[in-house]
Amino acid sequence: MKLDFYYSLNKIKSYLKQVTDVLLVVVAVALLLGVLFGPDAPFVGAVYSNLVTILDTIGDSGVVALVSLIIIFLINKK
Repeated sequence: MKLDFYYSLNKIKSYLKQVTDVLLVVVAVALLLGVLFGPDAPFVGAVYSNLVTILDTIGDSGVVALVSLIIIFLINKK
């Protein structure tokens, strides 16, 4: 019984990691397209505008927040 629980938990964790990896790529592509085509593009512009709003809220010009987010992602990647 205990072995089945840990096996199921590991399976769920693996699935969530795969979903997170796919969504991370989708967000990265959306941000890149938002930079290229501007905030008026459908879906892509909304992601870009939301990120700019979040970065402006967190940091003065958003640069400090962006650098700290990159550092956090790099630490979590290890």
